Amino acid sequence: MLITHARVFTFGDEPHYIADGAILIEGEQIAAVGESAALEQAHPQAQRLDAGGMLALPGMICAHTHFYGAFARGMYIPGPPMKDFPEILQRLWWPLDRALDADGVRYSALLPLIDAIRSGTTTLIDHHASNRCIDGSLDIIAAAVEETGLRACLCYEVSDRDGEAVAAAGIRENARFIRRMQAQPHPRLAATFGLHAALTLSDATLDRCVAEAESLGHSGFHIHAAEGPADREHSLATYGLPTIDRLSERGILGPRTIVAHAIDIDAWEMARLRSKGVWVSHQPRSNMNNAVGVAAVPTMLRGGVKLALGNDGFSNDMFEEMRVAYLLHKAAGQDPRLLPADQLVQVAIGNNAILAQRFFGQALGRLEAGAAADLILLDYDPPTPLTLANLPWHIMFGFDGRKVDTTIVAGRVLMRGRQIPHLDVARLTARSREVAQATWERFWAA
Repeated sequence: MLITHARVFTFGDEPHYIADGAILIEGEQIAAVGESAALEQAHPQAQRLDAGGMLALPGMICAHTHFYGAFARGMYIPGPPMKDFPEILQRLWWPLDRALDADGVRYSALLPLIDAIRSGTTTLIDHHASNRCIDGSLDIIAAAVEETGLRACLCYEVSDRDGEAVAAAGIRENARFIRRMQAQPHPRLAATFGLHAALTLSDATLDRCVAEAESLGHSGFHIHAAEGPADREHSLATYGLPTIDRLSERGILGPRTIVAHAIDIDAWEMARLRSKGVWVSHQPRSNMNNAVGVAAVPTMLRGGVKLALGNDGFSNDMFEEMRVAYLLHKAAGQDPRLLPADQLVQVAIGNNAILAQRFFGQALGRLEAGAAADLILLDYDPPTPLTLANLPWHIMFGFDGRKVDTTIVAGRVLMRGRQIPHLDVARLTARSREVAQATWERFWAA
């Protein structure tokens, strides 16, 4: 397939802009990027997709999400408003994941994946929990990923919060799915080892997870840590160590580990995250919603910590997540110089791609020969000039997921003209509402 007449922004190590660009796709990879006229002449028999002047960018990547969080949208929770993050966990998230059955797991994954297609997010790193439906839950989500055509890295969040048997089942599900991916590699599916959060995992359970991961030849974990004061206070009171120091001592931290949030940490913990090569995922919309504080993202970037951008289960419009991050740190720091647009775009697109490449073993987040053919076309006609130099500020102030016209993953067109022909979106959405209602009824009955 030859995509022609696009305004191409390549990103990558040597980004450049092609005003009338073309992208040649062969199989699941990009074969060439160049001027439309030259590639049309060189490949006259290729199937054409005329971009009509739309912008071509790499598909967006989400470094941390929870598909099952989709079923919290619109949920009514009786009683007074939840006063802090521990109460939000106890009254919303933990009862919700206990209420999910197999249908709930499937549809709470399918609809966020459809949202991702519409928003131009082509790769997602998910963190799943369904404590009444653990065994095989990652296979259900993997089937949804395959059905939609997106790319995703999956794990199950191990936790002691529902007892030893549930923790053991979570370890077993991670190990089983990692073995599946090792035995049957899939170009659009990957696995890592999920852990819920430092405050719901004992040292003994962490040690079992490390031993299991080592037995699989797998390094790296995906865990929430230091998501507000409660985690730090629990770690200090129970183990006599700050959260990040405890996780380091237990062998959790390393260059394939994602630590989501890292808000309530001190300078020494930040230095440990850097020295261990850990990836820290920032989720500003979630942090604001839970009132857990503001991560020291500008300081971490200055100090060389590897930062990525996730959404923690909010909508998969990563342009919106970028815009919130851009504004939040300026307001919190009372300094308009903090987290400028070009630095933030490097985090959200450049760093997210480097992180995702660790799981998928192929170049992502760039439009160049040899990279995965994951790209989006945006219908964006700004009232001001658009250049390579000012693109980050156009992203902050002009882009959103609704401008995505076309989404392509591994060379397959998943959406064109905002239509998703391979999925019956109306039917799936209607069925999702039925499954969500049944899930809510179990939630309220618990």
